[in-house]
Amino acid sequence: MVIAFAAILAAYLIGAIPFGLLVARLYGVGDIRRVGSKNIGATNVLRVLGMKAAVWVYLFDIGKGAGVVWVASRLGQESLHAELFLVLVGLAAIVGHVYPVYLGFRGGKGVATMFGVLLVLLPVETLIAAAVFLVIVLVTRYVSVASIAAGLTFPVAVTTERALLDLSVSRVYWLLTVFIGVFVPLTHHRNIRRLLAGTENRFSFSRSKEGSRG
Repeated sequence: MVIAFAAILAAYLIGAIPFGLLVARLYGVGDIRRVGSKNIGATNVLRVLGMKAAVWVYLFDIGKGAGVVWVASRLGQESLHAELFLVLVGLAAIVGHVYPVYLGFRGGKGVATMFGVLLVLLPVETLIAAAVFLVIVLVTRYVSVASIAAGLTFPVAVTTERALLDLSVSRVYWLLTVFIGVFVPLTHHRNIRRLLAGTENRFSFSRSKEGSRG
């Protein structure tokens, strides 16, 4: 149990590392939370600093999710069922990004870190969700809509596999995708309100010092 608890705690602390804030500082922005959408995520970094900086944030945020789960899968703990242990480690990393202890528990939306976690646990479903994300961004230019749709893709895909295709996807992983399907819209509640009000700004690949809501 000690190993499992330590791994989950470490996953939270690693997930809480605000790479968007750190990369933005390296590129000369004192605090990314004061510009653009005031979010620490890669999308705001892209809007404010451009693609080169944003790529690093995407890689780090996805990497910390994938990394903690991959390392956890190599640990020899026996106190928890293996799949439950990996799910708890992945959730800890996602929660760490959204509620980072280093920033007063005010972080990003956790989508990139979520993709990293699920890339290790459910790689095929993650590629499907990534495709959904990219298509919706290109068609609508709403990152928030694409993120919510990608989050919902996971429970739909896994439920379809379990119920209709008779594939042996773990119940624990299925419950994780159901959680993701609820959690992602909740972290985008402000975006949803702006979408309903018609005030949500569309994403642009052009660099902007003013940025937009994210």
